[in-house]
Amino acid sequence: MTTPVTSTLLTQLRAVHGLTNTEIQIADTRTAQARTEAVRDELSANAHDARMRAQNIDSAIRELGGVPDLIGPFVGRAVATVKTLREQAEPFDEALLGDLALESQLLGRARYIKALATTASRSDLVTLADRLIAAHTSTVDWLTTVLAEDALGGPAALRRTPTQAVTGMAVRLANIPLTWSARGIDRVLDMFRSVPPALDELRARGAHAGDVTVKTLTASRDAALETAEKVTRREGVSGTADALHSVRTEAGILDADELPIRDYDGLNVGQAVAAIKELSKPSDVRAVLAYEESNKARHNVVSAAESRVAALAQEASGLR
Repeated sequence: MTTPVTSTLLTQLRAVHGLTNTEIQIADTRTAQARTEAVRDELSANAHDARMRAQNIDSAIRELGGVPDLIGPFVGRAVATVKTLREQAEPFDEALLGDLALESQLLGRARYIKALATTASRSDLVTLADRLIAAHTSTVDWLTTVLAEDALGGPAALRRTPTQAVTGMAVRLANIPLTWSARGIDRVLDMFRSVPPALDELRARGAHAGDVTVKTLTASRDAALETAEKVTRREGVSGTADALHSVRTEAGILDADELPIRDYDGLNVGQAVAAIKELSKPSDVRAVLAYEESNKARHNVVSAAESRVAALAQEASGLR
């Protein structure tokens, strides 16, 4: 005879089984967004572990005399597909918050299952619940770190999709304070004359204050970005200048003497790693990482910078 506790256990296990199938599909999707091969391997391993957990949950349901939801994997795939399509129009952080909500729900249910299993004196299910709790706690912490990395300016372990990148850039540009004077714009355009023909074309079109930044970015010329930053800063439009500097930083096109580590180009791997570990500002680490990736691309130095970003993100989010 099925007791009330056993019945509740079955209900919760079926719910977790369905959510785990959704988690598997999302993990597969996130793997394609991995920033590095190491993150890609980690996500692939997580997806594999999730499949193993789903099998264990399936066995536990059968042990309790229940019948697993045979359409669960299909439902999970459908839910994940809908989520993936929907989030293309969402900011990157909203997509990650959706993932975090799923993992948090799985964690809460796993803890509830452990309490029920303890009440029912089912040590096997307590062990299963402990495994689920450990897995989802780790994923919640990881997603929290990725969100914090993004909040600190990145780079996060996951890349935005192309659509999310465009959405994010649109939001950033919309928030740039464009209050240049007509005289200031004339100076910018005069300086553009000395930059290659593509920028002369920009001048010929007669740029307005509200679109100088956009057209400069579109030109994709390092010199143009540096010129625009210098002029806007001299004109006192610090918000725009800071935004342009951020773009140059993320693109890894700062000059070596603009980096927060003195004589960076002259440092060997060990010296560079040691210097990075001393950086306390996420923006400083980001600048060095982008520069390193765009120039020397030394694996150990890049890894050290990524680890430092993660450590700062964990501190910012209260995980450390």
